[in-house]
Amino acid sequence: MKSFIKTYIIGILYISILASCGSLVEGLNENPNSPTSSPYNFVLTGAEVGAIMLHEGETARKANIFSGHLEGIDRQHLGFSEYIVSSGDFDSQWDDAYVHAIRNALVAEELAIEEGREGIATGISKVLQALSFGTTTSLYGDIPFDEAGFIEFENPAFNAQADVYGKLQTLLDDAIIELQSGEGRLVSNTDFYFEGDANPWIEVAYTLKARYHLHTGNYTEAYQAATNGISSNDNSMLVPHVQAQPGSNLYNQFFAVARPNDIKISDFFEGMMNPSSGDYRGNAKTDETARYNNYFRTNNSGVTVNTNNNGYMAAAAPFPLVSFAENLLILAETGLRSNDFNTGLSHLNEFRTFMRSGGYLYNVDETSNGLLYDDYVANDFQSGGIANTDNISQDDALLKEILEERYITLFGQIESFSDTRRTYDEQNVRVQVPPNTGNELPQRFLYPQSEIDRNDNTPSPIPDFFEKTPINQ
Repeated sequence: MKSFIKTYIIGILYISILASCGSLVEGLNENPNSPTSSPYNFVLTGAEVGAIMLHEGETARKANIFSGHLEGIDRQHLGFSEYIVSSGDFDSQWDDAYVHAIRNALVAEELAIEEGREGIATGISKVLQALSFGTTTSLYGDIPFDEAGFIEFENPAFNAQADVYGKLQTLLDDAIIELQSGEGRLVSNTDFYFEGDANPWIEVAYTLKARYHLHTGNYTEAYQAATNGISSNDNSMLVPHVQAQPGSNLYNQFFAVARPNDIKISDFFEGMMNPSSGDYRGNAKTDETARYNNYFRTNNSGVTVNTNNNGYMAAAAPFPLVSFAENLLILAETGLRSNDFNTGLSHLNEFRTFMRSGGYLYNVDETSNGLLYDDYVANDFQSGGIANTDNISQDDALLKEILEERYITLFGQIESFSDTRRTYDEQNVRVQVPPNTGNELPQRFLYPQSEIDRNDNTPSPIPDFFEKTPINQ
């Protein structure tokens, strides 16, 4: 990242985060059809901040509790871990999606057109819309889409989840065309992800297409999209952070400052990663010691997120929204599911090659101890092989390894919750996340009480916490 990004974030962006987007976009959101108070570049920055709030804040923490990565041990988070939730618990997360992320992205697109910036500017706005709409439909199921974010619709209609996914593909196709046009370039210091460079935005758009095809089980289309997706870690969509608040990593702010004893790492997740555990996932070709130490530390509540300067959630550690690592693992999973074993294995080994250099880990490189990811060969997945101790089929053993790798890699991200739900019925291969109570895993976020009270179109009856969203049925 260029040097201006750090000062820009400290001076504008994270002040906005801590003040719920603050004065930067406050007046604008009240009437998105009269966006005369701020120019496009300010509103786009607000949309990018909104995406951070949605994907790195409370929504992500809840998703990681429900996916078995985190365990709430005090106050309201203890209740979340025990699956004691109500509609009111999701009011702020719905606002993060629709008020801070989606509305700003929609207004940014309108302003870009008004200012004659059709092309790169509108394309970036559409990618941001697709990112947040896609996350929201994944979590809630049917959601407002066509009428969302427009003040003339006081009771926006809910679109069916399958239709939303179809509309997202169209939205991303349009974004790619606009980004490829070369027109409508951004004002400098506007885009803190890629400084207005269209090429990485195009790759992010393709990876999002792949992500959403994966959500819906369209594996051939997902594979095709991912082949055009994020091609290097440098082109990952990473939230840049700095050491000092308010520009520091939001997980760090929660675990190191605000609520250090409310949430810890689950015993299940810690056991998978701990070389001393009987549930350790490593083998002769895989040593997870470096990743374990990067992810975790111990405090008086147990094993928790590593917020030290050398940790994955350090104050200055970037946070992934759409990443090269995710794209590689989409290629691995969909290459196996849509093509053949060798295609999936080849892409998994690409990911392992990436990890041998330190991969996506913060302050970890190839010189770190305990960083071993040798290439797998086909025999490793045969019955009794080092990656098939369950004696399942060779294809299932490879798929299980890929899904497990996704579970480890997507720690902290909302996509981990998407995975546990979409693979829920694949008993042979899914990550066997144990329910914290009862015998069911959570299947969705609840529609918020604020929407139930104000929008007559909210689905009725309200789906239950354990009711699968339509695409996962």
